[in-house]
Amino acid sequence: MNRLELEISQQPEALQRLLAQGWPQVQAIAEELRRRGPRFVLLAARGTSDNAGVYAKYLWGSVNQLPVALAAPSLYTYYGMPPRLTDTLAVGISQSGQSPDIVSVLVDARTQGMPTLAITNNPASPLAATADWVIDLHAGEEKSVAATKTYTTELLAVAMLSAALAQDDSMHAQMDAVPNAVAGALSLDDTIRLRAERYRYVGHVSMIGRGYNYATALEAAIKLKELTYTPTTPYSTADFLHGPIASIGEGSCVLVAAPTSVLDADLDAVVADLDQRGAELVVISDRAALLSRADLPLRLPISLPEWLSPIAAIVPAQLLAYRLAEARGLNIDQPRGLHKVTETR
Repeated sequence: MNRLELEISQQPEALQRLLAQGWPQVQAIAEELRRRGPRFVLLAARGTSDNAGVYAKYLWGSVNQLPVALAAPSLYTYYGMPPRLTDTLAVGISQSGQSPDIVSVLVDARTQGMPTLAITNNPASPLAATADWVIDLHAGEEKSVAATKTYTTELLAVAMLSAALAQDDSMHAQMDAVPNAVAGALSLDDTIRLRAERYRYVGHVSMIGRGYNYATALEAAIKLKELTYTPTTPYSTADFLHGPIASIGEGSCVLVAAPTSVLDADLDAVVADLDQRGAELVVISDRAALLSRADLPLRLPISLPEWLSPIAAIVPAQLLAYRLAEARGLNIDQPRGLHKVTETR
C-alpha cells in the first residue's frame, strides 16, 4: 500500500481522534471567543487549506452569523499595505503551519490587537507560535504530497468550532456520525478502481458543487490536477450557468458533488441539462434519482446533514484521483514538480 492509499484509509480514525481529543480544546477556545465577541473573521490559507476556508465561509456565516473574508496575503508580504481590522478574528489554516505569507496575516492581526487562531496539523509550527489559540488536527503524520486526512480534519475542526460557538448540543451529536460516514465512502474504492480505466484519456474535467459543497468542488479539482495532471475547472452551479455550461457537449466529463441539501432542485436541473447535452457524468450523492442519470454513480452509503456532508463527499473524489493516477502509471506519492510543504510569500 502506498502512502496516499494508506492516508486516505486513515481518515475515519483521524476524524475520531480529533473529535475525542480536540473537543475540550475547541470548547475552551469558543468560550474565549464568545467573551471577546469578534464580529468578523479574516481567514488566511493556501491550496487545500484555502478550500477548507471556503467551507468555513459558508458554515461560520450561516450558523454563527460571522462574515468571513479570505485574506490576500500578498498585501502583507509584497505590498506592505494590510487592511485595518476591527472586531476581527484572524484565522490561519495550514497543514504544516510553515508558509510565511499565512503567518504574516496573523502577525499583523496581533499587532493590531486582534485575536488570532491557528488550525494546523503541526502545533509546533511558526503559525501556531504566532496564534493566541491553536486547534491541533491530530491527523498524524502525512507524507504523501496530496493532502487527504489533513483536509478532512480541517473541515471537522471548522465544524467543531462552529458547534462550540453556537453551544448547540444537536450539532455536537451529529458530528459523531462523521467517522462512520467517511468509512462508508471508502467502501466505494472497489467500484472506482474498476471504473477508473474508463477515464484514462479524459482531457478536461468540469467539477461542480454548490453551497457547503462548493468547497468539495474546489478540493476535488485540486486532487485531479495534482495527482492525474488533468486540467479541471471547479464551479458552483450558479457560476456554471453564467456561461461555462456552453462548453459542455457530447462526451464532456463532468464530476458533480451533490449530497442531499437545500439545493437539490438546483442541482437536479443542472444535471438534467448536462445529461441532455450528452456529458459523461460522474455523480457523488446519496440520492437515487440523481445517481440514476450518472455514467459513474458514486452513492454515499451514509447520509450526513448538509453542513457536515463535505467531509464525506470529498472521499470518492480523492479515490477517483488516486485510481486514475494509478491507471495512468503516475508517481502517486510524489507528483511532478510538487513538494509536501510549499512556502510562499
